[in-house]
Amino acid sequence: MADTTASLTAEIQRLRQEADALRAELDETNQGVLALYAELDTQADQLRQASDLKSRFLSYMSHEFRTPLGSILSITSLLADELDGPLSAEQHTQVGFIRSSARELREMVDDLLDLAKIEAGRITISPAWFDMFDLFSALRGMFRPIVDASSVDLIFEEPSGLPKLYTDDKKLAQILRNFISNALKFTVQGEVRVSARMENDREIRFAVQDTGLGIPGELHKNLFEDFSQIDSPLQKRLRGTGLGLSLCKRFAELLGGRVGVDSTPGVGSLFFVIIPLSIASENVNET
Repeated sequence: MADTTASLTAEIQRLRQEADALRAELDETNQGVLALYAELDTQADQLRQASDLKSRFLSYMSHEFRTPLGSILSITSLLADELDGPLSAEQHTQVGFIRSSARELREMVDDLLDLAKIEAGRITISPAWFDMFDLFSALRGMFRPIVDASSVDLIFEEPSGLPKLYTDDKKLAQILRNFISNALKFTVQGEVRVSARMENDREIRFAVQDTGLGIPGELHKNLFEDFSQIDSPLQKRLRGTGLGLSLCKRFAELLGGRVGVDSTPGVGSLFFVIIPLSIASENVNET
């Protein structure tokens, strides 16, 4: 009996020691986890501060660049209109180069400013009811001067039989403007066709199809990433930030939609955006 009692006492003592060791190990682990959480919180705060500083810098520099670029464009317009005297043909060409470069820089600045606003959460979604005939008419008028001076036809298919949309028409127009602008830049001859059709009973699909260079399939997945650009002879000649398609993707997501591309080298490209007929309430003014 005494031996049994001693044996049980020894076993209990051993179990207590194991429990104490396990408790000490758990306490040490908990302290390590708490330290890790604190480190992660610190790093997350540092990342937020860095992101905020980057957004502020982009916003500040974009605003600072817009003023002189606007002045340059105004001056080139005055020179081109010959208000201060006639220009020679060569001088008109030089003024045209200056104006074209200033416009490219302004587009880059606008893209950077939009990126800064999105990352800082200052983009506002303002939906309203509108007709697609009005949207296509506005886009047609905007690109008429460019198309008249090129050998590429810009065709808008009439959006017949389609319902009105309740979304932010300015954000949608910006997406389509970017698609059309890219299509015109990378299409040497042929046409750029803009269309709209129902994707299903709740969504509508806008597409911009061109007969341009086309894009290899392995590049499709990166096209809508920040600062992504296609390696082509035309891309080397036509400068840009590589933000246009990325902004299209972000704007589409703000509208509750998505973007995509279907392209074949030597045949052409089709860029599309699919958005709901009516934007969901949770998407409105959430950023």
